[in-house]
Amino acid sequence: MKKTISKALQIGIPLVLGIALVIYFYAQFTPQQWAEMMGHFQNAKYGYLALAVSLSVLSHLVRSHRWHLLLQPMGYNPRLINSFFAVCIAYFMNLFIPKSGELSRAVSINRYENVPLNKALGTIITERVIDLIFLIFFTVIAITLQYDVLFGYVREKIPMTKLLVGLVILVLLVWLGAQWLKKAQHRYAQKARDFMRGLKTGMLSIAHVQKPGLFIVESLVVWLLYLASFFTATFALEQTAVIGFDVLIIGFVVGSFTFAFTNSGVGYYPLAIAGILSLFGIPETLGNAFGWLVWTSNILSIILLGFVAFIGLPLVNKK
Repeated sequence: MKKTISKALQIGIPLVLGIALVIYFYAQFTPQQWAEMMGHFQNAKYGYLALAVSLSVLSHLVRSHRWHLLLQPMGYNPRLINSFFAVCIAYFMNLFIPKSGELSRAVSINRYENVPLNKALGTIITERVIDLIFLIFFTVIAITLQYDVLFGYVREKIPMTKLLVGLVILVLLVWLGAQWLKKAQHRYAQKARDFMRGLKTGMLSIAHVQKPGLFIVESLVVWLLYLASFFTATFALEQTAVIGFDVLIIGFVVGSFTFAFTNSGVGYYPLAIAGILSLFGIPETLGNAFGWLVWTSNILSIILLGFVAFIGLPLVNKK
C-alpha cells in the first residue's frame, strides 16, 4: 500500500505542479492575448514542425547506435531495433516520472537482449554524464553570447545563497550515505554494493570503447540534431524565423534544461521558452505560442513512438 501511494505521488506531484503553473499563468491572460496566441497557432507552418520532429527522431536513432559502443566492450551486441525501441520507451516513461526512463530502458534491453540490469544502467548513466557535458558546453556558449542579460536575470530571480546551501547539504548527504554503504554488513547493503559494482562496470565501459572517435562524433551529432530540430521549428512562425543565433541557442538551452530536470517539460517548457525570449524583446504571446508548438509536437511524437515501441518490442522478438 505504501509503495502504491509513493508511486502515485511520484507521478502525480510533478504533473499537478506543471498543470497548476499553466493554469495560474494563463488565467492572467487577457482576451486579446488569447486571440493573439490562437492566431499564431492558426498561421503556423506545421510542415516545419514535422521536419523538426523528424530530426529529433533521427537523434534517437543515433543515440541508440551510440549506446552499442558502450555495451560492446562488455560483450553485448543488441539489435539496433531493440535499442531504438528501448530509447523510445525511456522518453515515453519520462513523461510521467522524471528519470524513470533510464530504468525502463535498462529493463527493456535486459528483457530482450539479456544485458544485466546494473550494467545497462551503468552505460545509461555514462550517457547522461556525456549529455550533461554537452549541455554545459552549449550553456557556456549561450552565456558567452548574452552574458549581461542572462546574469542580470539570474541574479534577480535565483537566491544564490540558498542554492549554495542546498548544494552543500546534498553533497554531505551523499557522502554520509556512501560511508554507510561502504561499512554496513546488512544483506541489503551487500546487495547494494554488488549492484553498485555492476553500475561501475557499465560506467567505466566508456574507457574501453573500441571506436572512441565514432563515440565522440555520434555524441556531437545527437546534440547538433537537437539544435537543428529547435532551429527548424523557429520557421513555423514568421516572427520567430528571424531570431538571431544568440537568442536561438539560449532558447534551446533553456528548453533542454526543462526537459532534463522535469517530467519532459510538462507545463514548464512553453513558459520557460516564453520567459527567456521575452528578455530579448519577443512578445509574450508569440513566445508562448512558439513554446507550445515546439513542446506539443515533440510530446506527440514521444507518445506515438512510445506506443509503437511497447507494441513492437514483443513482435520483433518473437521466436
